[in-house]
Amino acid sequence: MSDRRPAVDEKYLRPKKANDLMKSAQNIHQAAYIYGTTGFGKTSFAADYLSRRKYEYYSAAEIDFSQQELSGSNDQKERVIIIDDLHLLQTSEEREIVYKLLEELMDDPKVWLVLISRAPVPAWLKPLYIQHLFVMIREEDLAFSEKEEAVYLNQWNLSLMHESLKKLHECGGGMPLFFRIMAMRLSQLPKEMNSTERLKTETETIEATRKDCWDYLESHVYDQWNMEMQEFLADISIVDQFDLQMAQMITKKNDAGRMIREAEETGNFLIELSGFDHTVYAMRPAMIISLRRRLLNKSSKNHIDSLYASAGTCYEMQGKLQEALEMYQKCHQKESISRLLIENARKHPGTGYYWELKNYYLALPEDIILHSSELMSGMSMLQSIMMNDEESERWYQALAMYAKTQTGSSKREAQALLFYLDVALPQRGTVHMKDVLMSAWTRIAQKGTCFPEISLTNNQPSIMNGGKDFCDWSKNDRAMAAAIGKPVELLLGKFGKGLVDLALAESYAEKGMDNYEAAVLAGKGRMQAESGGKKEQVFVAVGILSQLSIINNHIKDALESVESFRAGCDSSSIQLLRGIDALKIRILLYISHTNEIAELMKQMPDEDKEFCTLERFRYITKARVYLAMGKKDKAILLLERMTVYAEKRNRTYLLMEIQILLAIAYSRIDNPKWKEYLQQAVSKAEEYHFVRILSREGAALWELLKGQELTWQNESFKRQVMHECEQMANLYPSYLKEKKAGNVSLSDTAVKILRMQAEGMNVSQIADSIGLSKAGVKYYNQDTYKKLGVSSKGAAINEAINQKLI
Repeated sequence: MSDRRPAVDEKYLRPKKANDLMKSAQNIHQAAYIYGTTGFGKTSFAADYLSRRKYEYYSAAEIDFSQQELSGSNDQKERVIIIDDLHLLQTSEEREIVYKLLEELMDDPKVWLVLISRAPVPAWLKPLYIQHLFVMIREEDLAFSEKEEAVYLNQWNLSLMHESLKKLHECGGGMPLFFRIMAMRLSQLPKEMNSTERLKTETETIEATRKDCWDYLESHVYDQWNMEMQEFLADISIVDQFDLQMAQMITKKNDAGRMIREAEETGNFLIELSGFDHTVYAMRPAMIISLRRRLLNKSSKNHIDSLYASAGTCYEMQGKLQEALEMYQKCHQKESISRLLIENARKHPGTGYYWELKNYYLALPEDIILHSSELMSGMSMLQSIMMNDEESERWYQALAMYAKTQTGSSKREAQALLFYLDVALPQRGTVHMKDVLMSAWTRIAQKGTCFPEISLTNNQPSIMNGGKDFCDWSKNDRAMAAAIGKPVELLLGKFGKGLVDLALAESYAEKGMDNYEAAVLAGKGRMQAESGGKKEQVFVAVGILSQLSIINNHIKDALESVESFRAGCDSSSIQLLRGIDALKIRILLYISHTNEIAELMKQMPDEDKEFCTLERFRYITKARVYLAMGKKDKAILLLERMTVYAEKRNRTYLLMEIQILLAIAYSRIDNPKWKEYLQQAVSKAEEYHFVRILSREGAALWELLKGQELTWQNESFKRQVMHECEQMANLYPSYLKEKKAGNVSLSDTAVKILRMQAEGMNVSQIADSIGLSKAGVKYYNQDTYKKLGVSSKGAAINEAINQKLI
């Protein structure tokens, strides 16, 4: 009732964001709507804010609807009214009465309303919200910032260790209730402790506080729900996120949509992760852990197992194998696990999830594997990816023995998988691949044998440096294309579409041959791949064409090409999308778009956590970013690890790339080893006449090439490399350079001239446009070049774009 005002906590700290919003609502006399989950101090905040004013406080759970006690005052003074617990209004009759009362009060200029609920504005209140536009104070506005967390703890005379503060911020999520319980617990502990004891005690107290919050949710929140809601949310808590279909399948409730809406209106526990045509829901972290604990305590094992089995089926229908396997493992469905692993083993490493599912494969009993040709093939591939060649060959031999004992379709399937492994196993290399491919082609022509899909790219924008290293084939590219090109294209099926033209285009581009001819071949290969082929092959074309655009100073075209291709890819093609993002980073490095690079880097694999050989393209990209960020030691550590892989797998191209980057990295720490690495890279590149693997590094390599006495066997090759490398250094002077503090300052006229140059205007046109002599324009140009540290118009434009001057 109105005389039951909430008590004010003397140690309460008012969050600044919420305070500013409340003050704004008060100043414009607009209703404030405060919402958030239990523990974020909604009522405490309102009571503290109004502690020096008279106000009326009502809880929706206690309002006498028959008396309509919120209305009817004849007092001419301003009234401040708090209406709490709006989420407890369940019946349509209660809601209708309160709606009419609120409508009346909001029309009264003497009344300022503060509404409090656990949930965002519910559907029944939306018309009033739209009409009066409440000032919304959300859960995140009520949360403590890190600074406010420290201030609050200081009020309790508490000073935590740095590690504890970090853990407290992560666990507490800024929830005031969490910090109050934590502070009360810590204030009762002994003050005299050494640092080790103190850290241990603080960590244990944080964990105990988390459990207190879970207990609070169970005793003060869940018990207010009806049993149907309690069971529904507990059942669905087994998954981190769910949509309507999954909610229906797991809970076996056809009206799951109604339950979700009621859950949203009962409390702000469900988070909507909405798209245009699909809504996904997630629970708050504290709630999901608490509900899972409740489910374990109150449900039978059979019931819980059936929930996990239903979730696994739903994930499987959505093509989410990892999530499905996790669910099946929790309910011990071994047959389902085996079936999904067999399905995954039918895919090549570019689309399958060998590395991600390795723990499931390695946990399979050997007798189960030996009864499945797909599992033996998958184990051979997985062990090869893990660089366990002896184990890989053991499973290959097991598959070969199995093929001998089988007949009919089982035999043909095992033989097809052996051919697949002969081509795709990383340790096999390319020395005998021509014979393997031609033998397979003969079998297809004579017996109509069907072989599984094989990708030669592994989701990298390259055939030469994709699933295998084809550097040696590039020495006789035209002859190889003429001899086996067509059979191989047909043998690889959809992955063969455009293969010959793309392989020739890449070889020509790497050798620094005619750019136009390489672009035409890449364009033809792309068209073929787009006509019934695979996106992975189109990606190769995009990679070749974007590199040619960079060389020709059309970097904007390169970026647009990559972004356009990515937009047309299916969101489920996760590995391909990761490769595209890595290529985009490579392009952005030329123009130092650090913010965008930093965002894309968040998705990159953590080599310190585990080293996956399938991630080599992203690792080599990451090494370049480390160099640009000035993290030379991290770049060297990553590159040295990659060297082990490249040498063991005879990855010639990758090894050259590594040696070049190691030369750059070691030179920046004044380690003389850089000269040795650079000479090795130059000698090997010269052997294959790979101009671009050197010149592509532009500004990062130019000074080393120019100042070092290297041994060159071919003067023509040297001239081409030096010319192109200097050209790239002039075009992109910031490439892989560590950022210096401070930005260049240019006059308005200098910036105007740069913009005009970027638009394609010449000196005469610029002079006429801004009323300067041609000599004056040239003077400005020279001064601008000097300030930007460049020596040409193109480089000046690129650097100005880098520094956001134009």
